[in-house]
Amino acid sequence: MTDVVDSDEILRRIQRARSWAKHEEEAWKARSDELQPGDPSSSRDADLRGHTYEAIRKLLDELVTPGVHEVEMDA
Repeated sequence: MTDVVDSDEILRRIQRARSWAKHEEEAWKARSDELQPGDPSSSRDADLRGHTYEAIRKLLDELVTPGVHEVEMDA
């Protein structure tokens, strides 16, 4: 990655990544719901993947608009 990019391009890239993470989050959580009745183990795996993409999406949200998101911290 040797190209110099401006802040607008960086923001566009972050927004694309956020959109992709949101799509993956929804897809994995839906897959978890589908698997729940017949395959609880795979359902848990899919749910974990959904939560992973949710964390990525939240991180990207915070990069785009810092300080406006709910802070969830363990004590």
